[in-house]
Amino acid sequence: MSQCDSCSSKSACGGSCPGGAEKELTDAQKHTRIKHIIVVMSGKGGVGKSSFSSILSIMLRRRGFEVGLLDADITGPSIPKLFGVSDRPGMGEHGIEPVKSASGINLMSMNLLLEHDDDPVVWRGAMVAGVIGQFITEVCWGDLDYLVVDLPPGTGDAPLTILQSLRVSGALIVTTPQSLSNMVVRKGIKMLEMMNIPTLGVAQNMSYLRCDHCDHRMDVFGKSNAEETCKQFNVPLLGEFPLDPGLSELGDAGTIEEYDGEVMTILTEACDSLLKRVAEAENAGGSK
Repeated sequence: MSQCDSCSSKSACGGSCPGGAEKELTDAQKHTRIKHIIVVMSGKGGVGKSSFSSILSIMLRRRGFEVGLLDADITGPSIPKLFGVSDRPGMGEHGIEPVKSASGINLMSMNLLLEHDDDPVVWRGAMVAGVIGQFITEVCWGDLDYLVVDLPPGTGDAPLTILQSLRVSGALIVTTPQSLSNMVVRKGIKMLEMMNIPTLGVAQNMSYLRCDHCDHRMDVFGKSNAEETCKQFNVPLLGEFPLDPGLSELGDAGTIEEYDGEVMTILTEACDSLLKRVAEAENAGGSK
């Protein structure tokens, strides 16, 4: 995707507009400046991608960055539940305004627009893509250091729409130890290579469970193949993250921002190298 000739600074589309440079920027895009866009993706559902996206956003916010989190899983949104947010987005002077979390993370999700959070979104692909387009062009994010995008699982129409519409700094892939999950990871990495989007790393979630009594590590889902996959495609393994019941409890209670367990510790330790890879990817030309 070519750089928008009319963009004097990075907009909500990250400097590139859906459909190419011939489309005029919306007022929301003109008043949105995003330095870095990180997408979090998975080849299949149920790997903890939304929880990981949330922890990544919280960690960046704790480091003093201005952060936005876009829940782009239109038919299966979960971000508002994790953060305990139910306020509807307001309409500001320049466009739709994201809802603020307790720590100041800007949130946008389809669930914030539904009358009841358990109302199903029974739409075909074209309608889903249309709403994603509105999230990109009509939401005024303001000034952000990082926008984290929680993609829907898979390599189909919805994630493709987002990856083609945003100037992505790079992608993180979330998986679990099973061979099936790692097979799907390889599909995701190949998709990103086809689109010339850097893979910032692979996060292996639910890698183990620690015993509360003796601290013994139990590999609940068996031996991991993630390291072999990362070596094969020359992408970094961001870390092996545990299955933490404490994280699930806080997410269920809508207080995930209070989490300070092992998942956060591992991600914080990996943060400097991760942000360095983001900068390197952008200096090398970004995703487009």
